[in-house]
Amino acid sequence: MRVLHIVSGRLYGGVETALVTMARCRLLCPEIEPEFGICFDGRLRDELTAAGTAVHMLGEVRVRHPLSVLRARRKLSRLLDERAATVVVCHMAWAQAIFGPVARASGVALVFWAHDATDARRWLDRWARLTRPDLAICNSNFTASTIFWLYPRVATQVVYCPVSPPAFNASLNDRAEVRRELNTPADATVIVQVSRMEQWKGQRLHLETLGQLRDRSGWVCWIVGAAQRPQEAGYERELHSVAKQHGIEERVRFAGQRSDVSRILSGADIYCQPNTSPEPFGLTLIEALQAGLPVITSAMGGATEVVNDSCGILVPPGSIADLASALRLLNTDGQLRRRLGASGPARARELTDPAVQLSRLKSALEELSAAPERDSGLENIDLA
Repeated sequence: MRVLHIVSGRLYGGVETALVTMARCRLLCPEIEPEFGICFDGRLRDELTAAGTAVHMLGEVRVRHPLSVLRARRKLSRLLDERAATVVVCHMAWAQAIFGPVARASGVALVFWAHDATDARRWLDRWARLTRPDLAICNSNFTASTIFWLYPRVATQVVYCPVSPPAFNASLNDRAEVRRELNTPADATVIVQVSRMEQWKGQRLHLETLGQLRDRSGWVCWIVGAAQRPQEAGYERELHSVAKQHGIEERVRFAGQRSDVSRILSGADIYCQPNTSPEPFGLTLIEALQAGLPVITSAMGGATEVVNDSCGILVPPGSIADLASALRLLNTDGQLRRRLGASGPARARELTDPAVQLSRLKSALEELSAAPERDSGLENIDLA
């Protein structure tokens, strides 16, 4: 079956990483022929193209410019006429709101893939609610628990994001090279966080907590990620100020946006991501587990489905005291650190093995395509 995945493509994060994994691992599930419709040129398009999959550019869409929405909808309508897709999968509310009606009008089966908890207060979620899909796929049980208000009569299935083991095989030389690159002593205990530059990811809390450990020698922190939108630039500057305010600026390395995350993780010892709002799933947590790092994160949302006491430590959200205690423990107890880290790859494979998750996706889509004729479930739109 030909499956057209639609996503903005403007930013690059966990959703985009999962889509690239689907493209690269498509031979694990040859029954599904993935294609991709994206609106913004950039890293996602480059990586999907390099993976050898069909990428269709729908044109840049700015909601404040209705004509751009109309043009993109027309392009998708023509594409569906030409390519005869079996299923259209809209990733996140933005794609569902803009392109879901087109799939409905074409008679193609429509799937909404929720990568975040839905919220009735968000205008994009309210807009997406106007077009009812045939199936909702959720990236975690936590996300699925929030979908009812959005689509109360739609079947829901949980499919964890497929995550391939890193192609990068780290050696002691690679570890040393990464540390030299980031001006980090070979014997330091490296605490790393890889996240989008958004406040709810908890970088500020992370740095404030490390300020409580400034008198403890031997650790260095790597903050990986950079602003991708104008509103994130101010937060990034704020983090530099927080590190200076707490007297740890010389022990924090701001590594910026990286495409070699697995290589960076190979040079670290502890992964810490103290979210202040629930993580819908936590793909970077999976990547840290794959790298053999013990994970410290907040005990809420999808993270509680990823991290257990075999591979990390869950701490109460927002608690500097508990976060500091966990960091002290793993910083000083190398045996515990290594034991938790050693369990990480098996835990990541258990949750996100691409062959397993793509098989789950195939089963869900095959069941959908075999269903009786669907009703329209949409408002009238103009595709002329």
